[in-house]
Amino acid sequence: MSDGHHNGTDTAVFDHSEGPITLTERGPSRYYDPTFVVSPAYKATLPDLQNGSAALIQGKAVAIQQVGIHNFRLPLTYRVRDGGTVDLETSVTGTVSLEAFKKGINMSRIIRTFYEHKDEIFFLDYLDRVLQDYRDKLESIEARIIMRFRYPILNQSLRSGLAGYQYYDAAFEGRMDRDGRFRKFIHFDFVYSSACPCSYELSMHAIEERGVAAVPHSQRSVARISIETTKFIWIEEVRDMCLEALQTETQVMVKREDEQAFAEMNAAYLKFVEDAVRLLYERLNEDTRIGDFRVVASHQESLHSHDAVSVIVKGVRGGFSAEIEPTTMTSMIHKI
Repeated sequence: MSDGHHNGTDTAVFDHSEGPITLTERGPSRYYDPTFVVSPAYKATLPDLQNGSAALIQGKAVAIQQVGIHNFRLPLTYRVRDGGTVDLETSVTGTVSLEAFKKGINMSRIIRTFYEHKDEIFFLDYLDRVLQDYRDKLESIEARIIMRFRYPILNQSLRSGLAGYQYYDAAFEGRMDRDGRFRKFIHFDFVYSSACPCSYELSMHAIEERGVAAVPHSQRSVARISIETTKFIWIEEVRDMCLEALQTETQVMVKREDEQAFAEMNAAYLKFVEDAVRLLYERLNEDTRIGDFRVVASHQESLHSHDAVSVIVKGVRGGFSAEIEPTTMTSMIHKI
C-alpha cells in the first residue's frame, strides 16, 4: 500500500480511506459528493451556452423552422367516445421555431412544460393550451407538437359473436403560427386486406375454362389518413370512416365461420390501390368537419416483390401536398 506520495512515475496510488483525494498532477478530483446542495448563488454561476449570445452561433446565423425534442415518452389519459377514458403510453415530439439572432433553446423546458399538463385528460383541442405555453416559456414565434400512441378499439368478429381489441397507430398534431393561429390534425393508420381484382378474374377464368383450382392473391395493406379538422372528431369516427370506405379490415378474433366470412368479404370488395384511395377520398370529402386530408396507401404485395402505393389529397390551396418523404412507405410496414 502506498503512503500517498508520488511514486516517481506519472501515476500516483492513494489510500481512499480518508475520503476524496485530489490528483493534482491530473486535474480535479474524481469524486461524487451526494451531500452537495445547489444554492441559488452557485446555480447563477453555471454556464448556459444554448442561451448565449449570437456571437456563439456556429454556421450561418439564419432562422430555424423547427428545433426541439423527439420521442420523450410518458403515460397520458385520453377521452374516448363512450364517455370514459383510456391511459396510453405516448411518444411526444415538441418543437418551436428559433430566430436567427438566438443561439439555441432550452430543450429541457419543452419537457418540463409538457409535464405541467400530464395529469389532464387529453383530446385534440387541448393541444392549443400546451402550444401557447411552449411559445410563452421558450419565447418562440411558432410551436408544434405531435403525440403518437396506439389506440385500442373493441371490434366484433364477423360471424362468431366474439370480440377483440384492435390497436391503431394514431397521432394528434397541433401547430401554432406566429399570429397564434391554432391548427389541429389527426393521423391514423388503418390496416386492411386488399384482394386483387385482376388476380380474381384470372383465377375465375382458370376455374371456369379449365377446371383448375386457383386462388387470387390478397395482402395486408395500410392506409395512412391525415386530416385537418375544423370541428371535433373522435378517433373512433375516423376508424368508422375507413371501415365504411374499405370494408375489409384485418380481424382480431377469428373462428372458422369468421374466416369464411372474411374470404367472402374480400371477394365482394376487390380493390386495387387506386380504388382504395379513391374510396377513402369519397368518404372523407363528404364530412364537413374535415377541412383537408391526405391518404397514403400501400398494398404490400403477395404476388410481387414490391409494394403498390398511391397518394391522394383533397386539393386545398396551401394544404396537404402529395409529396411525401422517401421513408414514409417503409414506416407503413406494420409489424404486429
